[in-house]
Amino acid sequence: MPELPEVEALAGYLRERAVGLRVDRIEVAAISALKTYDPAPSAASGREVVAAGRHGKFLDVTLAGDGVPDLHLVTHLARAGWLHYREAFNSTLPLKPGKGPIALRVRLDDGSGFDLTEAGTQKSLAVYLVTDPAQVPGVSRLGPDALAADLSTFAERLRSRRGQVKGVLTDQEVLAGVGNAYSDEILHTAKLSPFALTNRLTDEQMATLHEATRQVLGDAVARSLGQRAAELKGEKRAGLRVHARTALPCPVCGDTIREVSFADSSLQYCPKCQTGGKPLADRRLSRLVR
Repeated sequence: MPELPEVEALAGYLRERAVGLRVDRIEVAAISALKTYDPAPSAASGREVVAAGRHGKFLDVTLAGDGVPDLHLVTHLARAGWLHYREAFNSTLPLKPGKGPIALRVRLDDGSGFDLTEAGTQKSLAVYLVTDPAQVPGVSRLGPDALAADLSTFAERLRSRRGQVKGVLTDQEVLAGVGNAYSDEILHTAKLSPFALTNRLTDEQMATLHEATRQVLGDAVARSLGQRAAELKGEKRAGLRVHARTALPCPVCGDTIREVSFADSSLQYCPKCQTGGKPLADRRLSRLVR
């Protein structure tokens, strides 16, 4: 799933490549992906791309017109979505609904543009065309940005939800931008168990966790900015130390990376670095190690 660093890099790439160009047209191939109907996609035609940014893990492309309010093309890439920038399209023919992985295509006036795609059968990619990003339900509920929150805000937000730190850290209403992969990396850097309870974290542990969050996300953004969209997934994988590295040695201590599996996800951690050398039990079967 694209998280804060990858979405920030995609926004940066669009700022370099697309800002200053005008939208020729927007084509919708997956009707279920477009969550709004007013204004219609045709309202974007002729508008200039003037900015690209993000709200947590939501990508926001701003389209300006003459004498009319700006429009925002807001996208949540979900688990298997991605943005593919095309210097030129192979065909000028409109997309056929329901054909292939492309959910939506934005054609620009220089012949370039980008496709929003989604792999797999579980279709969760969501696109909104709105006059204000706050009209997007997921955006309006976001907590403070995880990379921008100071220690006081960070601690207040995490302690506002009693629960396992892994789950609270990835709750977008608590802090925006952190997902499954980077939460594993942050907790490894902070030397905290993913099952530690937020209401039991000491001030020192909270400060360490805040610094780890800034370090991990900041380093990932620095590695990702300037990369082409097609290269970002590989860059993310190359920078991970524990996530998706089950059974491999921890790069810090050499212990074996372990995994806890859930119904539709998993987490990875290092026992020596994070849990005093004790493997975590599956929370569905036995008592947790904290």
